[in-house]
Amino acid sequence: MKIEQFYTKCLAQGAYYIQSNGEAAIIDPLRDVDNYIDIANKDNSKIKYVFETHFHADFISGHLTLANKTGAQIIYGPKADPEFDAIIAKDNQVFNIGDLTLTVIHTPGHTLESTSFLLKDKTGKQHCIFTGDTLFLGDVGIPDVAQRYMGVSKEELAGILYDSVNNKIKPLSEDILVYPGHGAGSACGKNMMKETVDTLLNQKKINYALNGSLNKEDFIRQLTDNLPEPPTYFPSNVKLNQQGYADLDEIIENSKISVLANSFLKTATDNNAIMLDLRHQDEFAKGHIPNSIFIGLDGGFAPWVGALLVDIKKPILLILEEERVEEAITRLARVGFDNVIGYLKGGYNSWLDSGNQFSTVKKISAKEFEKRSKENNIHVYDVRKPSEYLSERIINANNIPLSSVENNFEEINNTEDVYMHCAAGYRSMIANSILKSRGVQNIIDVEGGFAAIKDTNIKISDYVCPTTL
Repeated sequence: MKIEQFYTKCLAQGAYYIQSNGEAAIIDPLRDVDNYIDIANKDNSKIKYVFETHFHADFISGHLTLANKTGAQIIYGPKADPEFDAIIAKDNQVFNIGDLTLTVIHTPGHTLESTSFLLKDKTGKQHCIFTGDTLFLGDVGIPDVAQRYMGVSKEELAGILYDSVNNKIKPLSEDILVYPGHGAGSACGKNMMKETVDTLLNQKKINYALNGSLNKEDFIRQLTDNLPEPPTYFPSNVKLNQQGYADLDEIIENSKISVLANSFLKTATDNNAIMLDLRHQDEFAKGHIPNSIFIGLDGGFAPWVGALLVDIKKPILLILEEERVEEAITRLARVGFDNVIGYLKGGYNSWLDSGNQFSTVKKISAKEFEKRSKENNIHVYDVRKPSEYLSERIINANNIPLSSVENNFEEINNTEDVYMHCAAGYRSMIANSILKSRGVQNIIDVEGGFAAIKDTNIKISDYVCPTTL
């Protein structure tokens, strides 16, 4: 028996490979499937099944591509309605993988078709459960993230989820391992642990959904209070996962088109395309194409693309090192952004070499920020999440979370210098690029963000644990 977790940090997502006696199965694969095929080939095993825990909203799954390339059958749990060939399994239906069995456990609540899969070894002993977005480590999945079922409220879904977790998962053997679909950082839950595997026994001690600390009514209230609206790309991803999509190889071939510097701006204008700069934030600050948007490839790239670019079908032109173009196209395609129409040939240096105009971002150190804050009554904007801001912040700083900067840029003082920070510098540079594209030119970025500011003598609010807010 072999189980391998493929964890993608950018998406905080876990896919799984199971192998036994020449047969293999994949659970919740990403769209780029070569890693799964490669490991199966190394194990001299045939991928027999692709199991999907539900119709994912935060990424495009690789189920169709894997089925096309390997002949594997796609398996969903009850209530799923895909528009392609798949097995819709019954609750408690058993599938064989070599000497192992995988039992379908219908666990609705996150979505109505949400299903977990219980793995048993060759002796029939329960070994682990793959819970998808039903049960996370320290948390559960947010109900109805993207699908907004007709006639079913978020409170009803939360109640269904409570029953699924407590009646279907909690009674299982305590020594089994729990493999969730996501970890900390995913938008599919509120307060997940950073660990990506745990025992059911430990989760029954620490997870509020399992430890008996909440009755059903309180659970529903806690899960649905202040439930955020899903990112705008989530419904589009659900639709693609349910109806079908183009293979990634085709997307890469159609997108990997070089555009010369002297025609780059015209191409963007003619196609109403976003010029997306994926370099490091320090490079973007030194110089960038006017009105380009920064979302660095080495940060929380794909989720921020999905949250901020809004229109999943809008054309995109890339600005980054040429050797990373295919990586960028792949990571965009993972979240359904398939409309890359090209990249700047020769990278940003070719733009400079052609004598084109460029913009910069004003930056100062945290020490200089401290000095200026003592000398003047300055305007400070914190673009971290509300929970980060409420837990610890600069006194009198204004909070405009990055996710809402686009819709609130008119609130920012546009006549005096404005100082902006996030936690470490990545998000504030994204915010700066969005604001500059909207004509706000007086933003000064604080290098190192709040982490650097805390090393100065600037007055900080008293720390309050976010879970008590």
